[in-house]
Amino acid sequence: MSSTHGTSNNAVNSQKEPSPQSVTNLPSTTTYLTGHNDEGQAVVYSERPATYKMFDSGDMFFNQIYTNSFPADLNENADVKFHDDMMAGGNLGLATKGGVVCRMVDFAPQYECLMHRTKSLDYGILVEGEIEMKLDGGETVALKRGDIAVQRATMHAWRNPSTTSWARMVFVLQDMKPLVINGKKLGEDYGKGTEGLLPSGNDD
Repeated sequence: MSSTHGTSNNAVNSQKEPSPQSVTNLPSTTTYLTGHNDEGQAVVYSERPATYKMFDSGDMFFNQIYTNSFPADLNENADVKFHDDMMAGGNLGLATKGGVVCRMVDFAPQYECLMHRTKSLDYGILVEGEIEMKLDGGETVALKRGDIAVQRATMHAWRNPSTTSWARMVFVLQDMKPLVINGKKLGEDYGKGTEGLLPSGNDD
């Protein structure tokens, strides 16, 4: 999403980067997938280091944690295959049709993304720093670490008000039934200047 920070006002820059740690003050993370052994006991199925995608010339980074269909199918590790195939295909938008997306997003100091809406019910958890949630109705809410935003398919933007520190949020986005407000169907809207960011593919 296009930034209002610095000189980054162009379309989405989605170059793949090995890690944002060279420019942020935030630690890297590891995702641990659990599973079962032949006796039905819990084991660590795999350890996966964070894999980042850079947007807006390095003002925002995505770490795609997991993606699965809903309800999830864990038999024969079908959910792991679903996630791996989705990542290999490179076709994932912000949300996904018939599924759930979990990602970590890092925001640069003073970075603000454009107003946008996904056709999804989202849980946004602020885990590092501070973030302002801006709504198209005019409200702005200051989130502190540990606060949670439940985005119910609304037009919104995120802004990191700090002049020095990066902020980090974890998002879980669930596909949803079509939403109609006063007779108007509200679908996905990434806002202007987001050419190159793939659609979620769940608009009916």
